[in-house]
Amino acid sequence: MKLKKYIKIYTLFLYTSLSSELEYKTNLIIDFVTAILSLIGSIFLLTIFFQNTDNIGGWNFQQALIIQGIYTILNGITNTWFNPNLTEIVKHIREGTLDFVLLKPVDSQFFISLKKIAPSGFLEIILGFALLFYCIRINQININLAFLFLCLTTVICSILILYSLWFLISTTTIWFVKTWNATEVLRSFLYIGRFPLNSFSFSLKIFFSIFIPIAFITSIPSGVFLGLAKLWEIILEIIVCGIFLIASRRFWLFALKYYTSASS
Repeated sequence: MKLKKYIKIYTLFLYTSLSSELEYKTNLIIDFVTAILSLIGSIFLLTIFFQNTDNIGGWNFQQALIIQGIYTILNGITNTWFNPNLTEIVKHIREGTLDFVLLKPVDSQFFISLKKIAPSGFLEIILGFALLFYCIRINQININLAFLFLCLTTVICSILILYSLWFLISTTTIWFVKTWNATEVLRSFLYIGRFPLNSFSFSLKIFFSIFIPIAFITSIPSGVFLGLAKLWEIILEIIVCGIFLIASRRFWLFALKYYTSASS
């Protein structure tokens, strides 16, 4: 019954968000053109890196395109869900409207994380999947149920890790109102996820595997697509995903203890 309740609530969220966003249909066209140009620019940048070499970190250009496809999907998801919602936490804290969220008979993290969507991000997601299907063809990848299951598992884990990172940073708003710069720094680091992890030095590999797990977000799913990822890497990504999800949830509940209501 509780699951049905949340599905119904999210359906209402989708309806209200789409209704408000579709009032300005011209914006969708502009966003679509922007998404295409952004993807073309990213691929062009990738070609520059491969201009004088056949491979970077053991990855050739056709294989590196898979990383770009996954990055485009994740960026689209960020622009569709994470950016419109998690940046609103600052507004809730500053204006005291978090009081109304906490008083609603629905989980506060669910409400804050999923209340809004930005349809323009769907365009990036579609372009990312289109690029992935193209990469599957040019890399002559055989598709079977095991392949689809592992790809889906690692991509979902990447989405959840990315969400947890965003939510952890956004939650610090309860103590430090100006955390917008921190989320921008996170997005800057995620740009690095467009390139193979093996192309970086050992120290950077450690940094992007432990402190900001870029390796788990893009490189491991890409390795699964190419059949290069080892089983322990996939299991490790699932474990890291679970750790970050639990940490973000507990940190939110911990932070709420220090939230000073607007009415207090």
